[in-house]
Amino acid sequence: MNNKKIRVAITHGDTNGIGYEVILKTFADPAMLEICTPIIYGSPKVAAYHRKMLELTTSFSIIDRAEDAQEDRVNLIAVIGEETKVDIGQSSKEAGEAALKALDRAMTDFRSDLYDVLVTAPINKDNIQSDLFHFKGHTEYIENSVGDGNKSLMILLNERLRVALVTTHLPIKDIAEAITEEAIISKATIFHKSLKRDFRISNPRLAILALNPHAGDNGVIGNEEKDIIIPAINKLEENGIQAFGPYAADGFFASEAYRAFDGVLAMYHDQGLAPFKTIACDDGVNYTAGLPIVRTSPDHGTAYDIAGKGIASENSFRQAIYTAIDIFRNRAEYDEPMENPLPKIYHEKRDESEKVRFAIPKPKDQFKRQDKKKIEE
Repeated sequence: MNNKKIRVAITHGDTNGIGYEVILKTFADPAMLEICTPIIYGSPKVAAYHRKMLELTTSFSIIDRAEDAQEDRVNLIAVIGEETKVDIGQSSKEAGEAALKALDRAMTDFRSDLYDVLVTAPINKDNIQSDLFHFKGHTEYIENSVGDGNKSLMILLNERLRVALVTTHLPIKDIAEAITEEAIISKATIFHKSLKRDFRISNPRLAILALNPHAGDNGVIGNEEKDIIIPAINKLEENGIQAFGPYAADGFFASEAYRAFDGVLAMYHDQGLAPFKTIACDDGVNYTAGLPIVRTSPDHGTAYDIAGKGIASENSFRQAIYTAIDIFRNRAEYDEPMENPLPKIYHEKRDESEKVRFAIPKPKDQFKRQDKKKIEE
């Protein structure tokens, strides 16, 4: 790795929300420029409008291209026209178009290797829809744009908890049909690889949540656990992935059982995100795993209700930048030995006792015997 600071691309999101507020507040701290070189894809006029309205003093330099970005300053590329109208706290088609133009330019520049990581400010999933954007969110759009055929995985995280999702933006009525053995294995495998490569956890332990209340109560409330989730867990174990469960979500989070695991795989959006956001408060980060690009975002939305009032917290956005930088460095460290591997000259004899040691506890053994009653109460 060279000594240049990590280039952090930032898309401004919905121009009527709190995107510019959290961006400008984050870089009001000069220490941020000591760890990265920000490149904002947005509008000088809109940025200045928000800065004046919020009485902030963050300065920025206008550049034409990402390759012109300079260290020790906030760089801003104009991707929308100066005539763009701002209606603070209101959803508008114009704001959606502005958000899409920033995203599109950022995707183009990533293909040209003009920055290292991407942090996205919140968008409105409704007003951004167009002939060019027919996705349910950032995750799906970015996967389609620069995924190179790889499948993405949404991970919500902070220092205490990492929650990934088997299904993301699906209506409740469609979730059960989408929960298949193949889907669980696929998402858990991506999660496992990300924990090893992006978070440098050598032997990750995954907790798999149930779909039904009380984990189906042995078929009384549903059969998905017996017919789909447990077989998936067994296959994951056969593939060398430590997977445990299925756990009923309510007791699992209430008892803080997640502290025994490196990651939690939830079956659907609100099952994982509702408890996560309760636990994470204002330091949660949304990370899109499984793709060539390192992309993070704050775990909140456009927050129209508080836009322009100067009360939005920038902590989640700041944490999103820190997380993206950490993952970028972790990937480089993980990948470095793979670049020029030495020939394998001997067969390493594995000590099977290690497998047994790290496999404890399983759902049917010590952990389950001691904690099942507590989790399910």
